[in-house]
Amino acid sequence: MPQNIDTSRITEKVVLVGLITGKDNIDRINEYLDELEFLVETAGGETIARFTQKLDKPDPRTFVGTGKLDEIAAFVKAADVDIVVFDDELNGSQIRNIEKILELRILDRNNLILDIFARRARTSYAKTQVELAQYEYMLPRLTRMWTHLERQRGGIGLRGPGETEIETDRRIIRDKISLLKKKLEQIDKQMATQRKARGKIVRVALVGYTNVGKSTIMNALSKSEVFAENKLFATLDTTVRKVVITDLPFLLSDTVGFIRKLPHSLVESFKSTLDEVREADLLLHVVDISHEGFEEQIHVVNQTLAEIGAADKPTIMVFNKIDAYTWVIKDDDDLLPPSKENITLEELKKSWMAGYSQPSIFVSAKNKENWDEFRQALHQKVKEIHIARYPYTESPFYDES
Repeated sequence: MPQNIDTSRITEKVVLVGLITGKDNIDRINEYLDELEFLVETAGGETIARFTQKLDKPDPRTFVGTGKLDEIAAFVKAADVDIVVFDDELNGSQIRNIEKILELRILDRNNLILDIFARRARTSYAKTQVELAQYEYMLPRLTRMWTHLERQRGGIGLRGPGETEIETDRRIIRDKISLLKKKLEQIDKQMATQRKARGKIVRVALVGYTNVGKSTIMNALSKSEVFAENKLFATLDTTVRKVVITDLPFLLSDTVGFIRKLPHSLVESFKSTLDEVREADLLLHVVDISHEGFEEQIHVVNQTLAEIGAADKPTIMVFNKIDAYTWVIKDDDDLLPPSKENITLEELKKSWMAGYSQPSIFVSAKNKENWDEFRQALHQKVKEIHIARYPYTESPFYDES
């Protein structure tokens, strides 16, 4: 599975499958499938259809019911579909059973995210992190799709009597996982040394859901050119820049974006990247206010921060993309559909969103709207941390004049 991705291949036709369970409803599932479609687009595919089914819990054999699977099978055959993507994690048995019925490639949400990470990884460090996550995902799901793995067969002492092909695969994968973990341990030590070498300068980390504009904010604050794109996971490698506001310097880091159901193997393998968040003095929690599901995205980010032990850090909520935010207006006439209107900055400041934390800032990083107020709020927070760390003349930046 871990390999160089051929980006020149033609666009593959994809079908999405979602399950409605528990308190979920069709509207919520459609939001999830919208995100899954964006993931597919980021990976280079084209979604041509969606299938949903309501069940109390996933079918242990085929995830969806056999009747629904037969319906999907008829469609994918008629439409010449390349891949079917499920918006949940599938185990190895489910993948095998579904493949037998649909007779094409099956991906679950985790596998799709891992594929995107593999495409986005640029540095040796990021590639190693992704490769480790891929192998850890692969190990319990060995099926015929992994037959491209390089195998050493026929060598003296490399294969025990009666060892099956899948056992050989498992042994090779475990060996690769062990080597990659050792490699990452060395890199982690180097990065920890680099963080210590930065001294006691205040450290600020940008966090948030993927594709909310963190890299755009990084570019605007640091006057640098960090890669930013309207696709998921545009940033994998942590970027650190020195920023100075009113003669007060601090370090600003841009980190990998979070997402709903972020694979646990990725959280583990990106430990050093997330250490930038754990060791930060201040978090800028960036929110795409124009996204219909931004409240759930806030919850996902807060949940992930709690999982990595960074939930209690001082935080500024930065509601970004106010230029694209619209308010739904319902006419008194029930026959007329609701309309959308832009809302002013003053109205946003009086809304319930302003109470998320102190301070909460509303900006458009793209258009630099309300940028001065954002910089002032950031400067004030950094100054408070700086003064607490360096009282009076102990500060290396103290100026008697």
